Amino acid sequence: MKISLEEIAHSPDSATADCSNHKPVFLSKSRMEQLALQRRQEETAQRNRRSEKLLLQCRSGENKSSSDSHRNRSSGNHDRDRKRTREEYVKARERPTLEELAEREREKEIEAIKEQYLGSRKPKKRVVKPSEKFRFSFDWDITEEAISDTNPLYQNPHEAQLLFGRGFRAGVDRREQKKQAAESRTVEHWSEKKLEEMTERDWRIFREDFDISYKGTKVSKPMRNWRESNLSSELLKAVEKEGYKKPSPIQMAAIPLGLQLRDVIGIAETGSGKTAAFVLPMLSYISGLPPISEETEANGPYAVVLAPTRELAQQIERETVKFSRYVRIKVTSVVGGNSIEKQGFKISQGCEIIIATPGRLLDCLESRYCVLNRCSYVVLDEADRMIDQGFEPQIVGVLDSIPSTHLKPLNKDEELDEMHRITHMFTATMSPAVERLARKYLRNPVVVTVGTAGKATGLVSQHVLMVKVSEKMPRLRRLLDDLGDKTAIVFVNKKNDVDVLAKALDKAGYRVTSLRGGMMQGQREISLEGFRTKRYNVLVATDLVGRGIDIADVAHVINYDMPENIEKYTHRIGRTGRAGKSGIATTFLTLNDTDVFYDLKQMLVQSNSPVPSELARHAASKFNPRTNSRRLLRCSDTVYDH
Repeated sequence: MKISLEEIAHSPDSATADCSNHKPVFLSKSRMEQLALQRRQEETAQRNRRSEKLLLQCRSGENKSSSDSHRNRSSGNHDRDRKRTREEYVKARERPTLEELAEREREKEIEAIKEQYLGSRKPKKRVVKPSEKFRFSFDWDITEEAISDTNPLYQNPHEAQLLFGRGFRAGVDRREQKKQAAESRTVEHWSEKKLEEMTERDWRIFREDFDISYKGTKVSKPMRNWRESNLSSELLKAVEKEGYKKPSPIQMAAIPLGLQLRDVIGIAETGSGKTAAFVLPMLSYISGLPPISEETEANGPYAVVLAPTRELAQQIERETVKFSRYVRIKVTSVVGGNSIEKQGFKISQGCEIIIATPGRLLDCLESRYCVLNRCSYVVLDEADRMIDQGFEPQIVGVLDSIPSTHLKPLNKDEELDEMHRITHMFTATMSPAVERLARKYLRNPVVVTVGTAGKATGLVSQHVLMVKVSEKMPRLRRLLDDLGDKTAIVFVNKKNDVDVLAKALDKAGYRVTSLRGGMMQGQREISLEGFRTKRYNVLVATDLVGRGIDIADVAHVINYDMPENIEKYTHRIGRTGRAGKSGIATTFLTLNDTDVFYDLKQMLVQSNSPVPSELARHAASKFNPRTNSRRLLRCSDTVYDH
């Protein structure tokens, strides 16, 4: 029906209502789901009605077929019709019921609604890289014998990969890892094991713990304690009574080699207990030889120990006498400063061990006060220092005085007898001269190194002060005032400076004594003994005290003058920080000491000690003078802030 404009104008309400029916209506999401569900229910009801109609038709067909089969049975085809009827019955039983069809339709309906309103998860298309297009793929069957493996990772190709945080760590079950960790914690430390239970791994850890290294063939195992040292019961008793509770690293390594009659080169830091490391094997060796009698005393001693200074020789004598009295072995020292006639007479009365300085022993040999016809044990203590002091000709003279038949054979497999000479050499550095002596007089030696050669012990706290020459004395007095009841050694480079500095400190009221070369032997012994007994608490000395001298409880070492090389500096500061105790070393450095700036800076850095800013900035500390071809000029005009 058409409506004219006049009718619309006369009936505005009816026109507005008719137009409102054509306006779009916006439905909510819940309303849309409700309408869609109603539509699905109507469609499901229609499908159900169609299914019921089809089912009725099927059943009517079954009735018809049953009547036909009855007629066929009557006609003589009874067995065949019976079989067909059974198959049709089974198929009819397998058809879904109305409830099953309704349930399936309901599930499809729910999935359709989810897909419409929640969206579907479509698998992302994998982009194939150009490099993967031409990659060869091993696509053979995993069941083939060529790749069969007992590893469970390859047993099942569809097994999930082992990932972190998914019950596995690094491809290993966490429970298995905890089990292995518990087993590793139960492994005993080498200190808790018996000697026969030690493995190669335990020995390696033992050597790393004590920083012991060997160089040589057929090296015996080190000892862990005194009970495992194979020393005689008398020497073990001496060790216990003299207070040696635990062997030091150099003793652990060198004593078993000495008892094995091997030639040894020992390299260890100063104050490490090297004296006992060669004295105990020497006494053990001599105690097995025939005792010296009146008929054999003219043939000389069994062993000779050479030391660079009188003080060190006498110190070794005291240390040897401590142990030798338990095995009834006589010890005699031969040093300069005393009457050679008296010393010669003492040797002629018979002794098993002579401890001497090279020059005085060579004088006795040339004067026929003694001979070394039976000497079969030689120790060179502080060999590098003896050579530095010019004693190499005297050392060679003494060694050549021993019959060459006592040298060990060059053939390592040849049997050794009691007269073959055993040579031990203890040194801080392996200089070319020391190596030359070792090649000539040692046979198949074992080199034992403890720590780092030429390095001071970590128990010494090093302090370096950049000062002017005029500031040395005030700073020294300040350090001595803070000393209290402790002892200190003040090192200078020249003999004359020893007396000058000692007199100045004595006038200032300090309990001071001195020790230098050129003093009478009696004066040197009195001075050293007074410092040991703490009658004096300050000792002013030269490098004569720098090596080998063992003075207990030295709290402070002061380098009033910086030595001319870093080796002497190392041995000076080694007079403190001994026997496991800490110590302090203070060095006064001036612009006249630029030759050692580089080495001193390197040592301070290696020992984690503070480096003065003036030393670090100086040009001489940045170039090694031994490797740099160009000469370093002394920057005497450099100004330092104090």
